[in-house]
Amino acid sequence: MRVVAGTARGLRLDAPPGVGTRPTSDRVREAIFNSLHSADLVVDATVLDLFAGSGALGIEALSRGAAHATFVESDRAALATLRANIERCGLVGRATVVASSAERFLDRSAVAERPFDLALLDPPYAFDTWSDLLRSIDAATLVVESDRDIEIPTRWDVMRHRAYGSTVVQIATRSPQEQLK
Repeated sequence: MRVVAGTARGLRLDAPPGVGTRPTSDRVREAIFNSLHSADLVVDATVLDLFAGSGALGIEALSRGAAHATFVESDRAALATLRANIERCGLVGRATVVASSAERFLDRSAVAERPFDLALLDPPYAFDTWSDLLRSIDAATLVVESDRDIEIPTRWDVMRHRAYGSTVVQIATRSPQEQLK
């Protein structure tokens, strides 16, 4: 696995040991970020990488010009790999790593005070509480990656829906009605 583009282009990313983490392939990451870039949704963005694992999605965002990324991961082995990947790419000053489950992180009151520009959601395929998760997210744009179609709440408009083999990616932006609130 490597960073596809930007300032850290070509740098190798390690995957956490075991089968608990399913890193996004280089091909899918490239497609996601090309779409985000063409819509001008990455440069200077504040990014939330939930279920961060290796950090590949958030690191790709930082490499392509995001201002800051918050990485949320609960697995100890994944946290060590994530921190090493961020350091290897020279992105420590623009990254915050939070050792927490996604649900616990989103329940904290401080999160409500800081909406994100871009939320990257790539939980394990067995994850089944999407509606709760999507109800809790405060972000202008979502990237939802799963092994199946996920119903995106009406407060977002799906701008891209693609399948890459067994991986389904949906990119959604906050609907105009929500932006007025």
